[in-house]
Amino acid sequence: MKEPSFNVLGRPLETCSRDPLTGFFRNGCCDTGPSDLGQHTVCAVMTAEFLALSKYLGNDLSTPRPEFGFRGLKAGDQWCLCAGRFLQAHEEGAAPRVRLEATHRRTLEVVPLDVLKLYAVDPT
Repeated sequence: MKEPSFNVLGRPLETCSRDPLTGFFRNGCCDTGPSDLGQHTVCAVMTAEFLALSKYLGNDLSTPRPEFGFRGLKAGDQWCLCAGRFLQAHEEGAAPRVRLEATHRRTLEVVPLDVLKLYAVDPT
């Protein structure tokens, strides 16, 4: 049986999004494991600014890719981001908002909690 996952606040990990269905394991949660080399652990609320930065950096999240069952993201969609990409977006001044309750605690290996709290949409 799988051990429960916890968020950056030490509580059980909440679902990030089922529409669009997100997560490395496409289970709606920002769970991670040894096969998740990108550490898709930050539950982010997309913004036009972040989507433009991501596209510029080579990861186009806004263009639909029907061959992969991906409709493309738009501002307001929630998505599990790579912790490193979130930190990079923070450093570039274009980080999206974050749902702390749905952000996996392994994010803290890459992004400090005080940085995540700067973008929090949920009360702590």
